Amino acid sequence: AIFGGGVFEQPARIMGMERFLTSIALNEKFANMAMEKITELYVENCERYLNEIGKYIQVFVYWNDITGQTAPLISPDTYRRLIKPKDKRIVEMVKSKTDAKFFYHCCGAAGEFIPDFIEIGVDILNPVQVSAVGMDTARLKKEFGNDITFWGGGCDSQHVLPFGTPDEVREEVKRRINDLAEGGGFIFNAIHNIQDEVPPENIMAMFETFEEFRKY
Repeated sequence: AIFGGGVFEQPARIMGMERFLTSIALNEKFANMAMEKITELYVENCERYLNEIGKYIQVFVYWNDITGQTAPLISPDTYRRLIKPKDKRIVEMVKSKTDAKFFYHCCGAAGEFIPDFIEIGVDILNPVQVSAVGMDTARLKKEFGNDITFWGGGCDSQHVLPFGTPDEVREEVKRRINDLAEGGGFIFNAIHNIQDEVPPENIMAMFETFEEFRKY
């Protein structure tokens, strides 16, 4: 089950990112009202949806990109004041309607928000963008691996997968499996969509290496 455009991302799409971020900084009341309306619509739509199919699904996918590659798009304090309570409301509603795991998609430098995601009941973080600041897979596993599942992070899809050699791809995949797989709580996947410039031999190297080292 996939519902896109979370309570931060959807208003940014409607208003435009620059206008929305400016509103958060200069007219917080208006920005918060917009996010409240999106949350209300989200909860209403998802309740109807889950009332019908909640018993059949295994994962509920929600995406809410609040970070860039080098830093958050908003401060952690702003997230905790304005967005986290709304995210929590959505997580709690979903879990009241289904046993499906709650999958939170957040590209970029999401590391400092992981404790917040865990606190509100998120089960899965995706995509584990290993090229972003603060997303060292060994550290993330050590600090949070007992409390959240990492879905993605299988191979650096910005640098190694498109521009590396097959041997470099193999080493990258082995590193990520070694960092993330022990003890479970890791679903191997490319970090994001595989782009058209990626050599086919690199794609094969990624999946062949996964098949070879998937058991631990």
